[in-house]
Amino acid sequence: MDQDDKNLLEKTYELSKENNHILKGIRSSNRRSSFIRILYWILIIGASIAAYYFIQPYIDTMVKAYQSVQSSLNSVKTAVNSIPKL
Repeated sequence: MDQDDKNLLEKTYELSKENNHILKGIRSSNRRSSFIRILYWILIIGASIAAYYFIQPYIDTMVKAYQSVQSSLNSVKTAVNSIPKL
């Protein structure tokens, strides 16, 4: 093995070490990004469920009020229909 081949082999070795270091950094960055993305979606879904849990009593009250108004309107319609036409 002459000196040129040895130099070329050493340069290739150094480049492969540098490439390995860069790839490890990319893999680490991808793992952190995936973890943060999963945490983000867990927070979004958790906040939505918590918001629904806290707002549910108000929604139930509004639905009952709507049903009450609807039954009142139905009784008014029935009363109007029962009046003989002139």
